[in-house]
Amino acid sequence: MEKSRAHGAGPVADCGPSDRRRLQGIGRTPDALAAAAFTGYGKGLVNGAGKIIDEVSANALGAFLLSKGKARTVINIGGQDVKVIRLSATGRLLDFKMNDKCAAGTGRFFEVAARILDTPVDSFGKLGLAVSDPVNINSTCAVFAESEIVSLMAKGIGKERIIQGLHESIARRIAGLAGSRDMEDDFYLDGGSANNSGLLAAIEEELCRDVHVLPLPQFTVAYGAAMSAAER
Repeated sequence: MEKSRAHGAGPVADCGPSDRRRLQGIGRTPDALAAAAFTGYGKGLVNGAGKIIDEVSANALGAFLLSKGKARTVINIGGQDVKVIRLSATGRLLDFKMNDKCAAGTGRFFEVAARILDTPVDSFGKLGLAVSDPVNINSTCAVFAESEIVSLMAKGIGKERIIQGLHESIARRIAGLAGSRDMEDDFYLDGGSANNSGLLAAIEEELCRDVHVLPLPQFTVAYGAAMSAAER
């Protein structure tokens, strides 16, 4: 499977070449596609035949199938938002809640923090887990949180303490979302940030529960959309 990557400012223009590249990687041609589905914030931008499925439904289906029917509560840390989704024992979407659009803690915010800290996002987990005295990040808006990080760095605070402070701050916000709903075990985490072991540990500590990570968590929503198209 091709590694996920950012499309930048031209996702529609890149869609065709990207699809052809993926098909070539598995030795297939475009006419081998049985169906297509579009989801996410850009689902309405692509012209052409295909099923449109909202990202919450795609996320719920993908998580339920990839967890082999075990998922009851799914925490999705996406590029632009955070969702907590509740599922029935049969995989039916029961309820979900999303964070405020300005709230820090999304995948995009991790990318911004990585740029400020001059540290690859992939190393956040290892660096954060080694810290026993993280700083407290108070800002709930991405813009203010960015300023807070810059201010902490100016005071000479080590980036490891800042990174783990970010993890714990995000975990508290996720717990706030989950706490306002009657959430059930088993908990599953997906989205690209689910690969961050430091964030996972902070979420488990805050929720006082085990949280499982889905395989290839950055592709859960895409998988759910593909399986929805296959069912059709």
